[in-house]
Amino acid sequence: MKKWVYAAAAALAAVICLFAFRTSVTAKAGGDEYIHSGIFIGDIDVSGMKKEEAQAAVESYVESLKEVPITLNAVGGSQVTVTAGDMGIEWKNKEVLDDAFALGKQGNIIKRYKVLRELEHNNKKYEIDFAFDSQALNTVLTEQCAQYDKEAEDASLRRENGKFIIEGGQTGEKLDVAASVKELQTFLQNDWNKEAAEVDLVVTVDEPKGKREDLEKVKDVLGTFTTSYSTSGADRSANVSNGCELINGTTLYPGEEFSAYETVSPFSEENGYHLAGSYLNGMVVESLGGGICQVSTTLYNAVLLAEMEVTERHNHSMEVSYVQPSADAAIAESAGKDFRFVNNTEYPIYIEGYTADKHITFTIYGVETRSAGHSVSFESEILSETRPDSEAIVADSSQPVGYVKVQSVHIGRKAKLWKIVKENGEEVSREEVNSSNYKMVPRTATVGTATSDPVAAQLIQAAIATNNIDYVKGVAASLKAGDTTLGGTIAPAVTVPETTEGGEASGVTTEGGTTENPTAVDPSVAP
Repeated sequence: MKKWVYAAAAALAAVICLFAFRTSVTAKAGGDEYIHSGIFIGDIDVSGMKKEEAQAAVESYVESLKEVPITLNAVGGSQVTVTAGDMGIEWKNKEVLDDAFALGKQGNIIKRYKVLRELEHNNKKYEIDFAFDSQALNTVLTEQCAQYDKEAEDASLRRENGKFIIEGGQTGEKLDVAASVKELQTFLQNDWNKEAAEVDLVVTVDEPKGKREDLEKVKDVLGTFTTSYSTSGADRSANVSNGCELINGTTLYPGEEFSAYETVSPFSEENGYHLAGSYLNGMVVESLGGGICQVSTTLYNAVLLAEMEVTERHNHSMEVSYVQPSADAAIAESAGKDFRFVNNTEYPIYIEGYTADKHITFTIYGVETRSAGHSVSFESEILSETRPDSEAIVADSSQPVGYVKVQSVHIGRKAKLWKIVKENGEEVSREEVNSSNYKMVPRTATVGTATSDPVAAQLIQAAIATNNIDYVKGVAASLKAGDTTLGGTIAPAVTVPETTEGGEASGVTTEGGTTENPTAVDPSVAP
């Protein structure tokens, strides 16, 4: 019995001592609203601080780290120095504040006693976890470091005096932004000692397209095509020549896509273009670049013969005479029309274009992998025709009486283009390449009506009302000659010669020599 009493007394004494110790420690710490002694967050001693004070101390420390410089080593030994703040440093694990504040204040008396006894001999340190903004890192690398990239220089071909010359070709270096972001994050979160540092970014080799040995193989003619613009005037001829020159010399690597529009635009005087006839809403108008579609059409046919992959092609609004129906390829800026194709071979190709004696020729060189007995040809099929049954006369008050410009008739047609493949002279396949719809436009005359003579005005309006172009031409010619009596035979002369299919007069071409105006307001009906 006595032993039991002694044991109980000893236990009670121990409890009393524990409470006495707790009271003593609490008194030293200043109360339960303060963090116990011996507790650190990072390298900051938060002993005796209230939670808010400890938070302010840590945040002040993090704020100071924003000014620490970090030097980034980019391409070619170039260096960019930024700060941790530029990379979006922030304190990630703020919950350690709660842990630091609660240490020694939770659990039963014995547990708290043990924690506090441990703090007397060993400090407790809570690590600060830092986070960095991935978007900020990406921005720093893209805007400040990638500028030092050394782009690879692709080798290209030039054909001179019938021989190919290989030019350029140089290996470059390029910053791998995505890999560098990961590299930076790993370093800053795991290895950074919170002092000025230097980090090597991830740089990769930027290989140029095409190997010299591949370019040396480019010498076979894969496809060639020629069209004539012999009836074109000086301005349209200059446009055809200019567009051809802009395309000439293009090297296209396997898988690359060529855009005719991107290559020959903009259609401006600065880029070598002149005013020439183009189609707009079924009429011939003067516009910069008129004739450029003969360039894209000629190239299109060479591409077909080379059996490249055509990815975009549009027919003209009305037929052209320099190729068979459905073998044309129009380009138009405002309508978003382009001619595009992809080099679907395993080797580079070279596009040669030249003009001579009012003929334009495109030849596509590459590495011939088709069999010797393989041949391709293209055949146009007319599906239907629509012929106008009347004429159209347009009064133009901006032109004087006596002015007449006549545009020849355009037959509406629907057509298909077929590709015929032969092996050793035997046809093995026939497939549809495209289909086209060409607009019908009647023979149309634009007639000037501006005059101060009421008699002349009445006569020309009466002539227009007949809807007979030949009669209007005669009346206009007589009025221009000063004859308002029209008592005798009407003079046959006209002010502006009538344009004919495939011809050209006074700088105005018809379908046979005109291509769609790339800058037309509404080229949906233009060639």
